[in-house]
Amino acid sequence: MKINKNSKFTIIAGPCAIESLETCLHIAKECKLLCDKFDFHYIFKASYKKANRTSGKSFRGVGLQTGLSILQKVKEKFSLPILTDVHEVCEVEAVSKIADIIQIPAFLSRQTELIEAVAKTGKWVNIKKGQFMSPNEIRFAYQKAIDRGNSHVFVTERGNSFGYNNLVVDFRNFQIIAEMGIPIIYDVTHSLQRPSLGNISGGNPELVPSMTRAAVATGNLSGLFIETHPQPNAAKSDAKSMLPLDQMNNLLKSVKNILQVI
Repeated sequence: MKINKNSKFTIIAGPCAIESLETCLHIAKECKLLCDKFDFHYIFKASYKKANRTSGKSFRGVGLQTGLSILQKVKEKFSLPILTDVHEVCEVEAVSKIADIIQIPAFLSRQTELIEAVAKTGKWVNIKKGQFMSPNEIRFAYQKAIDRGNSHVFVTERGNSFGYNNLVVDFRNFQIIAEMGIPIIYDVTHSLQRPSLGNISGGNPELVPSMTRAAVATGNLSGLFIETHPQPNAAKSDAKSMLPLDQMNNLLKSVKNILQVI
C-alpha cells in the first residue's frame, strides 16, 4: 500500500462510528464498487469508539472488542485495508492486529506518547491535523512518528477553528504541507462540521461537492477522507455532516474528471 502524490489516488470512506456489521458491510461494498469503477485506492474507515463527544449522553460506539471484530469481518469480506482511530496508548496493541492504518484524532495530535506508540507498530499512521494547528506545527507531530522509525505516515487536513462553532479550510495548507514532503489527505466532511451546536455537532454536507472539487484542483492531495452513510439523519454519530451514500458516485466522478485535467 502506498499513499502519496505519485501513487493511485486514495479514498478513505466509511461511517463515522460502527453501528452494526450489516451497515459497515453495505457501505464498504458500495464504496469499493465505486472506487474500482473510477480506479481509486479504497480504504474502509469506521470508529469503534467516539471519545470526543459534545455531551456525555452522546453515542460512544460499540466498544473495542466488538468494533475490532466487525472491522475484521469487513476486511476479510472485501479484502480491504482498514483505518480506525485510537484514543489511548492501551488500545494500540489490539488495534494494530486488525487495522492497516491507525489514526491519531485531531484533538490528540499533540499527544507524543500516543503518536510514538502508534508509530512503533509499523502500521501506517494517519495524523489528523488539530483544529488549533498551523501547517507548520503539524510537521512536528509528523516528525514524532518518523523519529520512531516509521516512514509510513500521512497527515489529514480537517479545517481550523474559526470563532465559535465553526471551521474554515485554508487551501494554502495543502501546498504548504505537500511541499514539506508529507502526503496530505483532505477530510472534507469533518471540515464542514459545525462543532458543538447545542448538545451535538452540526454540519453543512451540502457543501461537500464544491469543497471537494476545489481541494482536488489544487493538485496537492494524495486522497480524500469522506464519512458516508446510507441514511445520515438516522446515524448515531456525525448525523449532520456525513455525505449520503447515494451521492458518492457523482462526487467520485467529479474527482476523477478533475484529476484527469490537472
